[in-house]
Amino acid sequence: MEHEVYVPFPVETVRQALTEPERVARCVPGCQLDADADPGTPGGRLRLRIGSSTITYRGTLSVTARGADTVTVEASGIESRGDGSAELSLTVRLATAPDDTGATVLSCTGTVTSTGRLAEATGQAAESAGRRVLDRFAANLAADLTDNPADEPAADPPPAAQGVFDAEVPPPSLDPLADDDQDDTVPAEAAHARRTMIGRSAEEVDHAPPRGRYAPVPAPQSATTSATLRWAAPAAALALASAVVVGRVLRRRR
Repeated sequence: MEHEVYVPFPVETVRQALTEPERVARCVPGCQLDADADPGTPGGRLRLRIGSSTITYRGTLSVTARGADTVTVEASGIESRGDGSAELSLTVRLATAPDDTGATVLSCTGTVTSTGRLAEATGQAAESAGRRVLDRFAANLAADLTDNPADEPAADPPPAAQGVFDAEVPPPSLDPLADDDQDDTVPAEAAHARRTMIGRSAEEVDHAPPRGRYAPVPAPQSATTSATLRWAAPAAALALASAVVVGRVLRRRR
């Protein structure tokens, strides 16, 4: 059987895709790959419709590149219900489409050897089924290339997130060495004086009593003492004078 199909991608892209057996297998209509299928020789189940009946095969597929524009596909399987079998040998030649769109035309030439239910089908039914499979394969391949380009480069890994403890911590504003890189022109004496002044100010701040609204209230002792002194002096003078008068009175009585 011979048949041509159309894929709207450049020849090199389509050729790269056809050299990937797993991609080729998953684009075959009715194919379901096994979970542990070998990417180099994928295996699975294929439901093939012939006329009014459907045949299910279990088998494998392999792909071989033949030069720059030819790929060979080999597949074989046995009926899941019955004793029949089928073997496929398909040669695919790639060429640029003549409509100047940059698309690819796949010229397929294949041979199928079968026993069982497939062998009992008429030649017309088998040929119709083969053309339908190739047409749907080309459509699936185009959709797969749209979602998963064959020549797509690997994405760069995302940059690692910077943790809180990895961020650079700026120097404190009171650090006497914080501005050394920006004050390279300051003389050594001035820098030493600045460091000494900053250090002394910090020490004074640590040991000085609080000021302003937070300053402690002075004890009322000084006010009481001054008030006592105001009346203590006259009282003492009065007591002294009284003692003198009493002394004189006593002397006169004697």
